[in-house]
Amino acid sequence: MIHTVFQWCVGVLYAAGEWLGIGYEAINVWVFVIVWPIVTLALLAVMVMQWRALRRVRQQAAKATEEPT
Repeated sequence: MIHTVFQWCVGVLYAAGEWLGIGYEAINVWVFVIVWPIVTLALLAVMVMQWRALRRVRQQAAKATEEPT
């Protein structure tokens, strides 16, 4: 199964390389050295922003429950 998935991914990289007019090695570098780290950093930034927003909402909820009605 893993071999099949790997071969499919290599085929996709070869096809993308042909479509873009660059070789397999170049598309491999673009994907795994440039694109993947950028996407990972972007997802990390989104995670931090969501964590901060959730913390803010929890603090507001805690203040709302502390106030006497």
